[in-house]
Amino acid sequence: MASPTPHAFRAAFGAAPLAMAVVNRKGLVVTANDAMGALLGGGTERLVGRVAADLVDLASDARTGHAYREMLRGRQARLYCTRRIRHPDGRSLWVQVTVSPLPREAAVPGEPTGTAAGGALTDSGEPAHHQSDFGHSAQRLPDPARPAHRPVEADGTVSKPANFRTSAASTAALQAQPVVLLSIADITDRRELQARLRDLQMHDPVTRLPNRTLFFERLSAALEAEAYEESGTGRIGLCYLDLDGFKAINDTLGHRAGDRLLAAVAKRLTRCAEEAGCARTSEPLVARLGGDEFALLVEDSTGTDQLSELADSVLKAVQAPFDIAGRRLSVSASIGVVERRVAGTTATALMQAADTTLYWAKADGKSRWTLFDPERNANRMTRQALSSTLRPAVDRGEFVLEYQPLVDMECGEVRGVEALVRWNHPQFGTLQPNRFISLAEEDGSIVQLGRWVLATACRQARRWQLDHPDRAPLFISVNVAVRQVWDSDLVADVAEILAETGLPPHLLQLELTESAVMGSAGRPLQALQALSDMGVRIAIDDFGTGYSNLAYLSRLPVSVLKLDGAFVRGFQYENGEYENGNGDGNGNGNRNGEGAEVEPTPADEVIVEALVQLAHRLGLTVTAECVETSSQASRLRRIGCDTGQGWLYSRPVPADRIAALLTTVTCPQA
Repeated sequence: MASPTPHAFRAAFGAAPLAMAVVNRKGLVVTANDAMGALLGGGTERLVGRVAADLVDLASDARTGHAYREMLRGRQARLYCTRRIRHPDGRSLWVQVTVSPLPREAAVPGEPTGTAAGGALTDSGEPAHHQSDFGHSAQRLPDPARPAHRPVEADGTVSKPANFRTSAASTAALQAQPVVLLSIADITDRRELQARLRDLQMHDPVTRLPNRTLFFERLSAALEAEAYEESGTGRIGLCYLDLDGFKAINDTLGHRAGDRLLAAVAKRLTRCAEEAGCARTSEPLVARLGGDEFALLVEDSTGTDQLSELADSVLKAVQAPFDIAGRRLSVSASIGVVERRVAGTTATALMQAADTTLYWAKADGKSRWTLFDPERNANRMTRQALSSTLRPAVDRGEFVLEYQPLVDMECGEVRGVEALVRWNHPQFGTLQPNRFISLAEEDGSIVQLGRWVLATACRQARRWQLDHPDRAPLFISVNVAVRQVWDSDLVADVAEILAETGLPPHLLQLELTESAVMGSAGRPLQALQALSDMGVRIAIDDFGTGYSNLAYLSRLPVSVLKLDGAFVRGFQYENGEYENGNGDGNGNGNRNGEGAEVEPTPADEVIVEALVQLAHRLGLTVTAECVETSSQASRLRRIGCDTGQGWLYSRPVPADRIAALLTTVTCPQA
């Protein structure tokens, strides 16, 4: 089969639909085909002799420019890159550029071969001699690296052969040698399609706002060091909002109306962003993050005032009524606002802070914006840390009980004690119940903790009974959360613990809050009745501050009312004791702090007297909490209160201190 002729190669090169050009070692175009002329404009003749790198902007970045130069030197196999070029008629074109090396034997298609025209190079870089017209090889030049074959002059130097020449013509021939093939493919249509697909991928189809993916791209870019170190304030702000009441509209009017409402909200948010950006270099980015959640990202923010103004305008814009499908709809928004320095901030940390602040705005009543508060967040993080370690803390034995006496106000004798749980946390120290009980109720660990408290308290009460057989036994009072009644078999637990410890049922008193007891029905009421039938006393704690349904009180199996300390603290003090707030002078003053002035409330004494009389008429005993001064104790005793509890008698103390207290006949009183 005959080899293709140079004429055939030239015809194929010229007719190829792919734009191609041959480039020599100097980087100049030796020849180009018609497709190249049509793509770049001006015809092929105007391209010959032009710098190839300039035609397709190969030197626009250092890395590509270096790789191209290495190809011209024969040190790199192939180069690919994408460039945007401008056609002579003004159009912008995206092209895929490929630079491929040509074989050493290659010449310009259709051109005669030879050194001057671009002959092949030898390994040494010199032009090789071609065969003569007679088919014999031309005489090879002597190798200059072999001086033994060269004549030696009289002065001892090696002379050059007569036919060894280094001429400008041969150097020019080397430079003109074609070394690479430049090919260019027009990918403008493909790039435009990709751009349209990316736009669809990065924008929400309902609102046409940037979606979550694009938002996080912009956020990550804004947080990069190069983005804020060169210029700007080095700060960033975020308004993260959630629509209040949107779900109800979506559920009642349908998703189509909901989508139209979201689109209308998006327009108002965009308008707010445009107005906020009028006096600044750039306007906030508005994005829909999903559902009814939107975000406004403020790059180069100037402080919390700027973000507060933006949140205000957004809140007012959203609160204005919307006309959707012939209906006037109203929604509001809860907005979490975060503004901080970019340095040290991550996208995750910023979004967590914004999400937390949004939650605060909703918890505080919705239809408002809330600014991120580091101290409040630290408390939240502490609560989270406590919540995650509550359950294992019981198994690790980190909880302890302290006991506070319940004193007979007539004779001053200790009748019972209340068990108060403390958490000896390895990180936060000793924690009072108000730091963790609500957390335990939320996650259900109150059931496990409550069972431990009940068993430990009953065991200790039985020990006191055995250690002091010559005195009336103390009853033990234990707080019970309503969730313990719902989530566990409290009656069975109490029966089992009493049987295990040997404590008589009448020496156990269970305290429930007023709201829990007054709202009891069904299972809780049945449990309370069963416990009362067992002989266990039921007490209502903090009575007088919650839902006091007196008619319902008569039908509950309750035997004790514990008056909230707020009533006792409002008593008219005697001898000016309220002026210094020191109470009994032993540091057991009022809870407003030493030196704080307590405003007397005469009505509180009237209320307490009425409650005591009511309780006695119903056959109930009354315990006054927070008794801190002798004058308070005296007035409570005159009113008819049965027992008292407070710092006047003793602070909560360990079990051994209670044992020592039992050796005394009475506690301090007026």
